[in-house]
Amino acid sequence: MSGPMASGSCIVFSSYFHYIFFATLLYPMAVAGLGGSWSLLHPTIGISAMHMQLLPSNRVIIYERTDIGASKISLPDGKCREDKYDYTLKKDCTAHSIEYHVASNSIRPLMVLTDVWCSSGALMADGSLVQSGGFNDGDHVVRVFNNSCIKCDWEEIQSGLIQRRWYATNHILPDGRQIVIGGRGQFNYEFYPKTVTSEKTYSLPFLGQTNDANSENNLYPFVFLNPDGHLFVFANNHAILLDYSRNQVLRRYPEIPGGDPRNYPSTGSAVLLQLVVVNGNVALMEVLICGGAPKGAFINAQNGKFDGALNTCGRIKISDQDPRWLMETMPLGRVMGDMLLLPNGDVLIINGGSKGTAGWEYGRNPVLNPVIYRHDKPINSRFEVQNPSTIPRMYHSTAILLPDGRVLVGGSNPHKFYSFTNVLFPTELSLEAFSPSYLDPNSSGSRPKIISPATQTKIRYWEQMTVRFIVQNKVDPHSVAVTLVAPSFNTHSFSMNQRLLVLDGGNTVKEVGKSMYEVNTVAPPSGNIAPAGYYMLFVVHQEVPSEGIWLVIQ
Repeated sequence: MSGPMASGSCIVFSSYFHYIFFATLLYPMAVAGLGGSWSLLHPTIGISAMHMQLLPSNRVIIYERTDIGASKISLPDGKCREDKYDYTLKKDCTAHSIEYHVASNSIRPLMVLTDVWCSSGALMADGSLVQSGGFNDGDHVVRVFNNSCIKCDWEEIQSGLIQRRWYATNHILPDGRQIVIGGRGQFNYEFYPKTVTSEKTYSLPFLGQTNDANSENNLYPFVFLNPDGHLFVFANNHAILLDYSRNQVLRRYPEIPGGDPRNYPSTGSAVLLQLVVVNGNVALMEVLICGGAPKGAFINAQNGKFDGALNTCGRIKISDQDPRWLMETMPLGRVMGDMLLLPNGDVLIINGGSKGTAGWEYGRNPVLNPVIYRHDKPINSRFEVQNPSTIPRMYHSTAILLPDGRVLVGGSNPHKFYSFTNVLFPTELSLEAFSPSYLDPNSSGSRPKIISPATQTKIRYWEQMTVRFIVQNKVDPHSVAVTLVAPSFNTHSFSMNQRLLVLDGGNTVKEVGKSMYEVNTVAPPSGNIAPAGYYMLFVVHQEVPSEGIWLVIQ
């Protein structure tokens, strides 16, 4: 595990390139890549991207542990961080957080004072990142990064949390607050910001019931807001529907078939599949959970035995009266993979390895090929293997969706400190982008370009909205959709607050000029379906999304 008690052995090779050659022999490369492309954005950003969040200003906040030693990027203006609690450096003049500017492909070092290791977070309604918890002197701290300030830095609120939060999960609620659930040794939840009625923690025995004695497997629980306003919470191999306002478990879902754990350190991933809004209602809510490690894999990895990763996905309609898991088989087993919703509703599965678990030195055999999951295809024909990266992204890797449709990928550091030589997986400081096949040049004629509304447009619930766009190819009105994607907070193979809505009105497309079209649609009806805040709006034509613009739901 990525804690002070975690340890493990590593296999040493003479060089990174020697490793790549060796890994190619082990990796099942007979599975052909079908699409997508990769580009290296930065050979080094100075830190290893352990946590990432896209801001509505099209900047990405990236950070890592502060107790890892000196990074490869200095703090500006001769600044230094002094921390008497730091296990590695009491005075550190290097940055452990950066701001990445998407348009200019540039970076700016940031100052974070307390340890953000294995923390959590979410965007508030004003677009600011509110990040909570961490390790050591950071485990009770709440940190805020202002979206609207161009040269701002982190603001830190000591004792912003009641309980120590390390490996917790955050989710935005319909009333604009964040709920912070779990963490190591914490079988409870609390809220931020605090109110008169929420200045305490609330017991959640479910987290204790799913806590394995030796390997936990319920950290970073998968949490999704159900359109009825309640929370779906999955930990280890079980799930509940939680009424957080009354602290009541409303429903217990069946165990995922096979009973294997899916949360940290077994570390699968999960998404709430697209929510289709029709006449103000969402009829179907489905959760997809993929990958992870089998029972006992963490203990085995500690003893030098690296079990094969799970190759199964479980899909469940959480809104059904009698919900049952539908199991599917991925073309590649994967642990520590990230699952991202793409603007057209597809799911990208990326990063990770095919053996072992999360934790220091406990993963093996990188899975270099992403996989696309097409949720609306017939079963047994939903997975498509994509072209591979050349960079292993193992423990402490990250991935987020960008407004232009690319996926930003960074991180990978399975070591207690920076380790660049004589290790199986060198600490990775690079940043790259994966471009799904909808960005291929041969799809450009089908790609819409949004003309209006303007980015940063504000809209209220139920408000009607006309979206105008141009497309080079002739448009079939039945092949157009308008989608909203919430920018997620990604760490440890889970994207918190990830959400995709298909808005009502996709069949109202009409031509209004040469290659110009408009569609009348309606904003989501409530905060249960779409909590107030910033969303990326896309027009999707024949499965090809436009570049996204920002829409603010008030």
